[in-house]
Amino acid sequence: MNLEPTGERMIVEHYHSSPEDYVIYVMHIATYNFAEQFTKDKRVLDYGCGSGYGAARIAKNAAHVHAVDVADDAIAHAREHYTADNLDFHCCAPDSRLPFPDQSFDTVLSFQVFEHIEETAHYLSEIRRVLAPGGHLLLVTPDRSTRLLPFQSPWNRWHIREYSTNSLRRTLNKVFPDVQIQHMSGRQDVIAIELRRCAKVKWLTLPFTLPFLPRFLRVKLLNILHALKSKRESSGSSQQFNFDESQITIAPNAHPSLNLVAVVRK
Repeated sequence: MNLEPTGERMIVEHYHSSPEDYVIYVMHIATYNFAEQFTKDKRVLDYGCGSGYGAARIAKNAAHVHAVDVADDAIAHAREHYTADNLDFHCCAPDSRLPFPDQSFDTVLSFQVFEHIEETAHYLSEIRRVLAPGGHLLLVTPDRSTRLLPFQSPWNRWHIREYSTNSLRRTLNKVFPDVQIQHMSGRQDVIAIELRRCAKVKWLTLPFTLPFLPRFLRVKLLNILHALKSKRESSGSSQQFNFDESQITIAPNAHPSLNLVAVVRK
């Protein structure tokens, strides 16, 4: 099946038509490369797997990967495009109990998902339940410090909230005491592409992202803006770029920070 791109799903062929899209792609690949030190020969849960490309990438070296998403169409796409003896895809209703016994996994991955979660306490509690003692949660989410003004609500219409280093640590510490947060940055000219994109959207959407606006109204206005933008743009052909994931850095205090990378131990 053809999965409808929403801007929140990593469908690889849709991310090679512009430098802005390609930067997002290489950041995703860098994230999964970083995760391999925690997933090699491990039992892994990819919690919020989207189109399934990342779970398939991890499965090449993991003992077994179970990948879960709330979207039926995403899981159907993943099952059609990615198959391996040690890879299984599951659909799970939002805020439901994960279909796995306690302590089933050595590593849980949550990449670009947490900003979508309303009931974060339930989400994190389920992760803690299925993690084995000494296991790791790797959680990656956008860094609001480079995307938003201090008072601003997310300009991404799918995001419920975005986190700073301190707010993410406080939220994770409610369930996990051992939390280390690193930051994703990279070569200056590569990162500048994403910084320019975020700065442009931040100011363009400011009237719709003021903190006193109710969420439903913010989303409605952003949907209108997105529809107008989509009419003016058409998807370009695949291009070649002079950078790749090797120009992306994940390290403590890396600056400027595009994503927060939390390494959490149970």
